[in-house]
Amino acid sequence: MAKDTTGRMHVSVRTGAKRKLSSKLWLERQLNDPYVARARREGYRSRAAFKLIEIDDKYHLLKPGLVVVDLGAAPGGWSQIAARRVAAAEGKGKVVAIDLLDMPAIAGVQFARLDFLEQAAPEKLIEMLGGGTDVVLSDMAANTTGHRKTDQLRILGLVEAAAMFACQVLNPGGAFLAKVFQSGADAGLLAQLKHDFASVRHVKPASSRQDSSERYVLATGFRGTGSRIQPA
Repeated sequence: MAKDTTGRMHVSVRTGAKRKLSSKLWLERQLNDPYVARARREGYRSRAAFKLIEIDDKYHLLKPGLVVVDLGAAPGGWSQIAARRVAAAEGKGKVVAIDLLDMPAIAGVQFARLDFLEQAAPEKLIEMLGGGTDVVLSDMAANTTGHRKTDQLRILGLVEAAAMFACQVLNPGGAFLAKVFQSGADAGLLAQLKHDFASVRHVKPASSRQDSSERYVLATGFRGTGSRIQPA
């Protein structure tokens, strides 16, 4: 154990016979990540919670009484923040979340284990919502193949599907926040978002690892150009 350039103690992990180098590096990064340690201390499911906190503190997406959809929610860091800030547990706001993986219950969050790309997924989500929504969050990421072009196309497909869904369910004035990678959202997707929203920008919160290509596209002020979902 040694100190890093910031003076913090750095934990090193030995490469055992059954541990690959990639696993060793991932474990070392987790053990030495201050946001991972902070998430544990503050009771958040993941370090990703701080990304949403930073973005929301700056752009004020989440307010008491709003309805939020969280796509790719597990393990639940974003759902925790959304539920707290819209006061879902107090019955003021509402958070609906889905993921391919199971997710332990969070107060004020209605969860379903569901593949967003399944044909029936949007209809199921709309049924859970019972009407329109004010914010669509997507922290979804496709499993990587190692082939850069293929991975970019898979990520873009997820973001485009999430954006299309957002334009179906958002109330006028609503917001869409989604994870993208590399240079950001595709030019075609950005053009469509700029048509449907008053403001579109890329953001990279400080809690996002600096060596990561991860970024987020944030679209606010939905113009209400999509097909509207009427309350049930």
